[in-house]
Amino acid sequence: MAKRRKVSNLLGLHLLALLSIQPKLHPYEMAAQLKAFGKDQDIKIQWGSLYTVVQNLEKHGFIEAAETVREGRRPERTVYRLTEPGRQELTDWMRELVGTPQQEYPKLQAALSVLGVLHPDEVVELLQQRLDILELENGRLRQDLAATRHEVPRLFLIEAEYRIAIREAEVAWVTGLLAEMRDGTLAGIDAWRRIHQTGEMPPDLSDFMTET
Repeated sequence: MAKRRKVSNLLGLHLLALLSIQPKLHPYEMAAQLKAFGKDQDIKIQWGSLYTVVQNLEKHGFIEAAETVREGRRPERTVYRLTEPGRQELTDWMRELVGTPQQEYPKLQAALSVLGVLHPDEVVELLQQRLDILELENGRLRQDLAATRHEVPRLFLIEAEYRIAIREAEVAWVTGLLAEMRDGTLAGIDAWRRIHQTGEMPPDLSDFMTET
């Protein structure tokens, strides 16, 4: 079971990891490094909340101010470093994320759970649209990955490999669902069509929903 963490925003995890390899950074440098490393492809980063996450990490003793610096006429900036409790939190958090599956809530999964509100013919069109976009984007991602393989150690590419693998698994699943919907072999599709034709729930589906 996942622990209740003092700082649960995954941006905090990335900031701790960043400070573990670059001992002293101020928040602007942290943001620049995350962007340069493409971490906005791995987690949803709200750049406006970065300073809030930094403050929370400092509040709970995971990072601390190392010094205050001034460059030219720019305002003073606080440079932060990782503390020992922060290093322990980083390794413990990583062990949990890597070793323990957790319930996630993908938006497509939420939509699939109430897919019946749309007509099956429209769903076929929408899924084909999604499939076309996925295949186009996946092709670009594969090209980008292939272009960097000879320059970057694989250790730093495994998140890109995982992202592509997940998206390709989605392509395979959507392709299979589309085939069943188009050839009429998807169980319940006739009843689904009748709902949109009559506006009423067929008895077989109504009984099933009552039983469940």
